[in-house]
Amino acid sequence: MMDAVATDSSSTPSDEAKPRRARRTRMTGAERRAQLLEIGRTLFASKGFEATSVEEIAAKAGVSKPVVYEHFGGKEGLYAVVVDREMRRLLDMVTSSLTAGHPRELCEQAAFALLDYIEEYTDGFRILVRDSPIPQSTGSFASLISDIATQVEDILGREFKRRGFDPKLAPLYAQALVGMVALTGQWWLDVRRPKKAEVAAHLVNLAWHGLDGLEAKPRLIGRRKY
Repeated sequence: MMDAVATDSSSTPSDEAKPRRARRTRMTGAERRAQLLEIGRTLFASKGFEATSVEEIAAKAGVSKPVVYEHFGGKEGLYAVVVDREMRRLLDMVTSSLTAGHPRELCEQAAFALLDYIEEYTDGFRILVRDSPIPQSTGSFASLISDIATQVEDILGREFKRRGFDPKLAPLYAQALVGMVALTGQWWLDVRRPKKAEVAAHLVNLAWHGLDGLEAKPRLIGRRKY
């Protein structure tokens, strides 16, 4: 009996000999917030707002639902922050790209900026072009395009004045040009053909040669009464 007890005792590893479990490094609050934002961004882009749940966001982050609520107050709060970050990123990319002096090159820079954003931040663009399911304090994609057009209208206004056109019409043309690039970008988002540089070249071709041949006072040739 004593031998059996001794054998059992000696076969039990001591505390020092037991393998230690690797400790998981706990995320800081800022790190957890950044993780949740990235997970939410990916899910909102692939599934949309309605199809994404707080449970799924929490599960992918390896946390409980209350952690998501603690950082963002819920799915709506997380979505709003994601949209705000993407809108600011796109606006910054476009406005910082407008550095050239020649109007045609400025058109190229604006087209490339939007296409660069679509290529580098595809998930963000997918989120922006969807209809927002919640009120946004920062506005919508349409308001973002309007903000970008405001950057362009000053450039067009100077060019219009130089050519003898009415500079008051510059905002109209700015909205048309930026809208053209944005809608083409939405189409290119999925097809990705032709290549980015070729898309930019064709956009500028239409925009520039259209502007180059502008009539100072355009007229309608249809028979419609107005």
